[in-house]
Amino acid sequence: MSPERHSSEGGIPHTRRELSALPGTTPREETWTGANEAKAEKLRVRSLKRRAGAQGFQLRHSAYGYALVDSAHKPIEDRNDLTLAEVEKRVAGIEPA
Repeated sequence: MSPERHSSEGGIPHTRRELSALPGTTPREETWTGANEAKAEKLRVRSLKRRAGAQGFQLRHSAYGYALVDSAHKPIEDRNDLTLAEVEKRVAGIEPA
């Protein structure tokens, strides 16, 4: 930060400071790795939702994990704490309705 101008220098007194990043932009420390992983997970979830939907099920997410829900709104195997890998195995193993 530069010191304030004195009135003897002329002009309007003001302060200069350097911004680390413009408001609304990402910090310099962020990398593309985290964004790529988030995008890959989002695409994986969407793919699993479509595959489950084609078989008559819904994929739902909660604080505990994922659940496959049938048309009667009952979780398959009474579990709502599945990981994406477990959901993928179950969707692949379920026969189409």
